[in-house]
Amino acid sequence: MAAAHPDDATARITGGTAADIAESIRSLRDRRALVPGDVLPSVRALAEQLGVNRNTVVAAYGQLARAGIVEAQGRAGTRIAGIEPVAQEGYAPQATLRDIASGNPDPALIPDLSPVLRTLDGGPVLYGAPVLDPDLEAWARDWIGPDVPDDFSLTVTNGAADAVERLLAQSLGRDDAVALEDPCFLSSIHTVRVGGYRPVPVPVDAEGMTVEGLRAALDQGVRAVISTPRAQNPTGASRSAARAAALREVLAGHPYVLVIEDDYFSLLSRRPFHSLVGPGHRRWALLRSLSKFIGPDIAVALVASDADTAAGLAMRLRPGTTWVSHLLQRVAHGLLTDPEASAQIECAGLHYARRNEAVARILTEHGVPATAGDGLNLWVELPVPARTVLRPLADRGWLVRAGEDFRVGEQDAVAHRLRLTVHALTDAEAALLAADVAAALPLE
Repeated sequence: MAAAHPDDATARITGGTAADIAESIRSLRDRRALVPGDVLPSVRALAEQLGVNRNTVVAAYGQLARAGIVEAQGRAGTRIAGIEPVAQEGYAPQATLRDIASGNPDPALIPDLSPVLRTLDGGPVLYGAPVLDPDLEAWARDWIGPDVPDDFSLTVTNGAADAVERLLAQSLGRDDAVALEDPCFLSSIHTVRVGGYRPVPVPVDAEGMTVEGLRAALDQGVRAVISTPRAQNPTGASRSAARAAALREVLAGHPYVLVIEDDYFSLLSRRPFHSLVGPGHRRWALLRSLSKFIGPDIAVALVASDADTAAGLAMRLRPGTTWVSHLLQRVAHGLLTDPEASAQIECAGLHYARRNEAVARILTEHGVPATAGDGLNLWVELPVPARTVLRPLADRGWLVRAGEDFRVGEQDAVAHRLRLTVHALTDAEAALLAADVAAALPLE
């Protein structure tokens, strides 16, 4: 329980109506007189303090809960809400360690922008211009078209995370339930948490999201499902055709649940795309970010969706960032249509697959069983919780990421995993890593 403030800020709560009480608490929170974790008075105590009916306090706390200001924790009381930090992808500050936790693509395999930048033309883009660059739109329709229903709409966003945030915001309210893969991509966990949605974990196996897990999530009333069709991060799992068919059958009875497919690894993937979206599904979106193959700083993602979802997504573009830079869109189109850049993207996909397979084999030969999936990482199972080996590996010069960072539910198996970004390791470095992981494990 949080320590009481010296002046007992809860004694300064005022108001005679639910709206006034809620505003008083919100004001105290804004002035930092109340901070995340502080416990508010019980309904009974605050009603007596203010001389109001208990239902008035219940209504005030309800308003604050819906706004995300407080959270009810049963017998632990009602507390000022806070947002727990979520682990983030990218380089870590410990520059002295060999970073195999980052999840980054290899910068040497990202196409050089310079040739494309020299060939860009076109006049300035002014307010009111079409949001989607026409050349990029034409290319994207040819690319995405075969994988979605014929009558799809196309939208551009500032990357996949931006797309997911806007898609959820235009379809859901606070406390609505969202089905997330477990383990799950860090950005999706962060987006759901910040948005105030309720995550419902769906286990992932070698073929992707499980059928029974999705069925259970739908039974709990989820209003959206976020799924990765291939190269699932962190596991590397890719959805099989049989699994996709079974999941579509489960979703057939829920045509208005928003299905978001995050196909972030698309052009780099060695696996075919199998969609969750059946012919009768009414709310869906397929995201294809360009970050992993033409660079994270080209913050562009393409979103194919049904017309109603596209209209809602377009409305969500207007309050804040009203469009995606046409300069970035032109750079993206230039790279995607440049033969040399396209060949480099293909080489990058082959490199990631081959290095993951090679390093997985080396780890296995050294007594650390590993299987390569698709994507940038290996998902390695340990006989002990992965957090117990982080310090020993750091002492040996390795910065790694524990599977627990990606956990949505309570699966113990996830906590026994390491996610390793190994595509830059040589065979000799991989052998050293394997020996160090084995040495970090407790003796039997």
